[in-house]
Amino acid sequence: MNTLLSTETRNNVLLTMAKLLEEHRAEIININKTDLEAYKGDDISMFDRLKVNDAKVDEMIKAARHLASQEDPVGVERFSFLHENGMQVYNKTASFGSVLIIYESRPDVTVEAAGIAFKSGNKILLKGGKESLNSNLKIVALWHQALKEHNAATDWVEYLQFNRIETQAFLEKPTQKVDLIVPRGGERLIAFVKQHATCPVIISGRGNNFVFVEKEADINIAFDVILNGKSKISACNAVDKVLVDENLPNKNKFIYQLISKLKAGKIEILGDAIVAENHNLEQISSDTVWYEEFLDYKIVIGEIASNEIAIVKINQYSGGHSAAIITKNEAVAKVFMENIDCAAVYHNASTRFTDGGQLGLGGELAISTDKLHQRGPIGLQHLVTNKWYVHGEGQVRN
Repeated sequence: MNTLLSTETRNNVLLTMAKLLEEHRAEIININKTDLEAYKGDDISMFDRLKVNDAKVDEMIKAARHLASQEDPVGVERFSFLHENGMQVYNKTASFGSVLIIYESRPDVTVEAAGIAFKSGNKILLKGGKESLNSNLKIVALWHQALKEHNAATDWVEYLQFNRIETQAFLEKPTQKVDLIVPRGGERLIAFVKQHATCPVIISGRGNNFVFVEKEADINIAFDVILNGKSKISACNAVDKVLVDENLPNKNKFIYQLISKLKAGKIEILGDAIVAENHNLEQISSDTVWYEEFLDYKIVIGEIASNEIAIVKINQYSGGHSAAIITKNEAVAKVFMENIDCAAVYHNASTRFTDGGQLGLGGELAISTDKLHQRGPIGLQHLVTNKWYVHGEGQVRN
């Protein structure tokens, strides 16, 4: 077992990592080109996540520096109590121990998610997708260099070069200690991990996010929020469904303008039966389309009778990730936000803000759509468990 590294050592490793990423910037981008050239799939969102450019390296550097500047999440007192027999009882945060991150295509996870897990005192096991292997191995080599510079064992960050069969075998019967698994990727990857894992898994579920344009909406805000929601189609916080209140004044004019704005962005638009007929759009093939996360230049527009019915529909079909209401009516917004069963709910703002950096966490390990043990973006302060420290002078229980 690795003894917990001091806060100072963890911070120094992260700062050295930031320096090495800057020094090896051109090399990382160049190596990533070999991964991009080797990718033969047709998944545009996968390709987008795979690509490393200057902006992505900047984000990695910023994440490492930010993590180094944050308070240590381990050993924070949550509760204390003086027992009547004189024992002093504390409950403090503690690291999980060993965290396995299984992810697809995103080399930045090798820095950002690994960095969060490392700063919170955990040994990191990384299992990236084959499409990003060269990029990941280069970044892991930098982790090892940073660890060595501060006399820390390189096995604090370990890369598992497993194929699918080996990964399944490891999940079912780990050959080393694993306390927590975090899958980062599409629904198929998450289902695979859930099916085979024998230890706790944080579910970073599907997006499929909704915007409800309520009858008292400011339509300019509605346009901005919906278009921004499709500005990055590979993100899990993108918008896939728009519900328009049938009592919105000038409803047909609004939908007509929205369609033309979306078409200008080369987005394929589908309608429910009413919207498809009124606006000459392709109709959704069946209600199961409401369940789908597109990760594509595609959106569905439908009409809905009221706030209450919108809430029921969103809770039935969304992925439990993010949902927004556009309205000037505070009371209606409050009802919507309190009753929507999503990790993040928005009033007159874009779902694209469901992100650890944007919500004040500095970065995220994943965006959890589970309710245990943390919901929404999982930041540094959430990647801890807790334990009880009890100090006595020979007390025994009667």
